[in-house]
Amino acid sequence: MTVAISPTTGRSLREFALLYHDFLPSQEPLREALCVLGNGYFATRGALEWVRAGGPHYPGTYLAGGYNRLETEISGRVVENEDLVNWPNWLPLTFRVEGGEWFSLERVTLTEYTQELDMRRGLLNRTLRFTDEAGRESELRTRRFVHMDKAHLAGLEWTLTARNWSGTVEIESGIDGSVQNAGVERYRALNAKHLRVLATGASSEHSIYLTCETVQSHVRMCQAVRTEVFDEHDRPAAAERRTLDSGEEIAQRIVCTLEQNKPLRVEKVLALFTSRDFAISEPEVEARERIERLESVERLLETHTEAWERLWHRSAIKIEVAQPSCEAQTLLNLHIFHMLQTTSMNTIDWDAGVPARGWHGEAYRGHIFWDEIFIFPYMNLTLPELTRTLLLYRYYRLEQARFNARDAGFRGAMYPWQSGSNGREETQVLHLNPKSGRWLPDHTHRQRHVNGAIAYNIWQYYEATGDLEFLTFYGAEMLLEIARFWASVASYDACRGRYVIRHVVGPDEFHTHYPGSDEPGLDNNTYTNVLAVWTLGTAKRALEHLDEDRTQELCQKLDLTDEEFNRWEEIRRRMFVPFHADETGELVPSQFEGYEALDEFDWDGYRATYGDIQRLDRILEAEGDAPDHYKASKQADVLMLFYLFGHEQLEALFAEMGYELTPRMRERTLDYYSRRTSHGSTLSRVVNAWVCTCMDREHGWDWFTEALRSDIDDIQGGTTSEGIHLGAMAGTVDLVQRSYTGIEMRDGVLWFNPQLPGSLKRLKTRLRYHGHWLA
Repeated sequence: MTVAISPTTGRSLREFALLYHDFLPSQEPLREALCVLGNGYFATRGALEWVRAGGPHYPGTYLAGGYNRLETEISGRVVENEDLVNWPNWLPLTFRVEGGEWFSLERVTLTEYTQELDMRRGLLNRTLRFTDEAGRESELRTRRFVHMDKAHLAGLEWTLTARNWSGTVEIESGIDGSVQNAGVERYRALNAKHLRVLATGASSEHSIYLTCETVQSHVRMCQAVRTEVFDEHDRPAAAERRTLDSGEEIAQRIVCTLEQNKPLRVEKVLALFTSRDFAISEPEVEARERIERLESVERLLETHTEAWERLWHRSAIKIEVAQPSCEAQTLLNLHIFHMLQTTSMNTIDWDAGVPARGWHGEAYRGHIFWDEIFIFPYMNLTLPELTRTLLLYRYYRLEQARFNARDAGFRGAMYPWQSGSNGREETQVLHLNPKSGRWLPDHTHRQRHVNGAIAYNIWQYYEATGDLEFLTFYGAEMLLEIARFWASVASYDACRGRYVIRHVVGPDEFHTHYPGSDEPGLDNNTYTNVLAVWTLGTAKRALEHLDEDRTQELCQKLDLTDEEFNRWEEIRRRMFVPFHADETGELVPSQFEGYEALDEFDWDGYRATYGDIQRLDRILEAEGDAPDHYKASKQADVLMLFYLFGHEQLEALFAEMGYELTPRMRERTLDYYSRRTSHGSTLSRVVNAWVCTCMDREHGWDWFTEALRSDIDDIQGGTTSEGIHLGAMAGTVDLVQRSYTGIEMRDGVLWFNPQLPGSLKRLKTRLRYHGHWLA
């Protein structure tokens, strides 16, 4: 079943296909992000082959974990930022007829334009029918892939047909090494030239290559492309070739004859290698050798689609909704598709994390945040090998996390809020408010709760897999060092007779100071404090799963004593959690200590004035105000506790601290904070959907369908074009897989408590639990 074409987006849907039926320049940035093709090793945006960066277009190719640092002077100070690098563009392919202008959609009249993202096979297809200024009618069919089984390969194919003419056609196929990082407008004041070209040349009659290197991290990459032209009988077409080399760009010009109604087929294949790769001699040697022995596009497509078939067999979730539409299923497939393009079998043993915005663009500079907490649950039950690899990204940076903690005056391991190449804190010192044009201090690095997220992910992976080897040699050590960090951060408040955690920022992010204070951070963020308590208990529990020798080894290595463990237990039992009364006089957990003293916010007034107020922080700063003064949050904060732990486990955690958490309190908490949240993060809708589902399934379904549309409709007004929101995509998939099935993993047992909303008639999924597949 196909959804009707939207008149505003030109979009329609099939179960495994996203289709666009016209060319809308204003929609190109969004389409380029949604139509990214990737394989977990590298990804290429869905830009047209013949366009350069500028206007609505932004070609981009990104290597998983391919970072570089540059310095920029801003407001009298030098700041250093580490960015996910935009690598050379391997797509350039264009043509011209009889020596005329090079092809451009602006120079022809389109009679048909169709763009299809084929998610089942991992293909991007286009069909164009057009008439040029000389009245020549032509058809161009294209398809593109980034090989899912052979990580270093990609290709594209053109079929060009002259409908009412014959003549000479000149084809240009190249590699553009002059690219910069310019995909996020608010970063454009920063230095962006990350690459220098080291070598270009022709490997053979049909092949060219370009070798480059990042200017600071010195990662080298070689791209080699082979371009061949075939006639209507699939024989090599007679052609003249010459190579053009400008130093930063290299291309081949291929001149041949195009006869009326006799299609000409162009194949362009890519071999891409870097100095970070395993089992190679050197990137240029590998790329140039591999390109010469590559199979045809047709054969590469066979092995590529077979790999996708295997992935979908493991990963698909089938849903049947009450409405006669495939929209929810298609969007669910789209989200799984982009997860599998960001982390796939090619990710296993590759040293890269999972970025908040995928390898789909330059937003957040490709950094790794806490979004793993939304991404890993789905992987744990389908492709746990990927979770293991991505957790090892954190383990390999444990020593840097220990340094981060010591440098801040703490013990244990303090993981950064934003992580990139080596695990140092990559959160920018200054950030730009595009509404005011001002550069402002950034204190979001105080989101220490990322440490709890990593601990949670380790334990969830172990619960899903029973991977004792991982827990023994990697997971337990991280858990213990994170627990030690929490014990170090917590201080005893003699007046309360409880432990407190001061000067942090919660998931909300809008609140980074108390009103009138110059000191960054807030006291006793409930989410942070409870997550710390859970980590302290879980780290000790992890040791009980290890054999006695390994436990002794770890305690000796980390200098852990009974005295320290006893202090952890005391903190866990006596952690402070703030509460305040809502409008009805009933208690709810406070987002942080002092939250109740903030002013209520004029939500209706600001919506009437501004319409979209998701990024309320930018609006208020432009007015000379700040959200620090108001009961106004960017995204779910306290509600994250219900999302992670459910009511029963959370009730037990509160009881161990000496607090009561009732079902009524959960309902009041959801109502209280939902009305005071702008949902300026796409993650917020996922959390609200999950918590709502436990109490009001139909209301939860409304939140779910809204979350499903976050990226395809770009509900934040331009952010998706800079990179998809992978955490929110994964969260919607996890909602179906775990929330609606009521799946929980506790103490080696898989629990089911299905609670399908009325709008969802049926769902079918496969799960892998402790090595066993369940349908």
